[in-house]
Amino acid sequence: MDKLIYLDHAATTKTAPEVVEAMLPYFTENYGNPSSVYSFAAKNKDAVNRQREIIAEALGADGSEIYFTAGGSEADNWALKAAAEAYASKGRHIITTKIEHHAVLHTAEYLEKKGCEVTYLDVDEEGLISLEELKSAIRPDTILISVMYANNEIGTIEPIKEIGQIAQENGILFHTDAVQAFGQIPIRVDECCIDMLSASGHKLNGPKGIGFLYIRKGVKIRSFVHGGAQERKRRAGTENVPGIIGLGTAVDRAVRTMEERTAKERELRDYLIERVLSEIPYCRLNGHRSMRLPNNANFSFQFIEGESLLIRLDMKGICGSSGSACTSGSLDPSHVLLAIGLPHETAHGSLRLTLGEETTKEDVDYVADVLKEIVAGLREMSPLYEDFLKKNQ
Repeated sequence: MDKLIYLDHAATTKTAPEVVEAMLPYFTENYGNPSSVYSFAAKNKDAVNRQREIIAEALGADGSEIYFTAGGSEADNWALKAAAEAYASKGRHIITTKIEHHAVLHTAEYLEKKGCEVTYLDVDEEGLISLEELKSAIRPDTILISVMYANNEIGTIEPIKEIGQIAQENGILFHTDAVQAFGQIPIRVDECCIDMLSASGHKLNGPKGIGFLYIRKGVKIRSFVHGGAQERKRRAGTENVPGIIGLGTAVDRAVRTMEERTAKERELRDYLIERVLSEIPYCRLNGHRSMRLPNNANFSFQFIEGESLLIRLDMKGICGSSGSACTSGSLDPSHVLLAIGLPHETAHGSLRLTLGEETTKEDVDYVADVLKEIVAGLREMSPLYEDFLKKNQ
């Protein structure tokens, strides 16, 4: 394939060259186990703790509050399961939303089978929760509120600061899945009253297989992986030193470049949205128009199937998605698009395009031109579109 335009950065990002360079010595030269007592290994322990401080500084937290995991899904599982266990004596009620990543939703379903009660909040047509509905859902036995910082499919940014304040006022733990938001928008855990936060390295030009869970000091969370005494006895297993180095380097890079990078992404995102909405009939933008991630554009096109659209885009060298990469094998429409009120047939015709730092205006123009051509071609073969035209002549 001669041309490749990668617009699926919400699924994963390319590991930055400086991140790879930082990681390499920890595979072959500085390969000591950080838990060992000799000085050769102690250097790695120091290096791991430096990355902890870099990540903590990006959040306005303390290094001792950062716990490394194998990624965002593990961090979400840990936050929900460990909170349910640790605070069971207070209550067994959890509040989340209908548009969470499946790492949260499936964990919540698991906890329901273990005796917890879960309230799944609705969202409006733009993907925002109602703060009044959140307040109404709180009960004396509510122990945890888990609301994602920004949605991975439609890009909507939730009112996290207000949610955190509501949780704090009611003495309830607040967890946020910030896998898509971290590195894209500024996050301060104290300002937002966040008790736990999940993030993943491969969403911000870091390596795959590494993430972290921020746990505020004083939060009573038990071990998730049992075994050794790593991660201050809360998460056993030999530390993934190269991955941790890569994660810290990627976070430092993301923070340094955030303002300029995201300004460019917003400009290109808005240009793409304007072209698609103005040039392709019977389509809509999903998610909030302005309160959305800088690089996210999600569209629904009536009278076509998203899978056919993706295949034809791929043939033109364009990488996009119809939703979360974690559900790419499913034939069901996106639970997020159904939650914002789209009918099944419209949700099936959806496309998520997420830009990156290397995306250019020329790329966006090419994508918009190709998309217009493909949608028109697919509609020509659609009996639904034909019936629609006959009824509206």
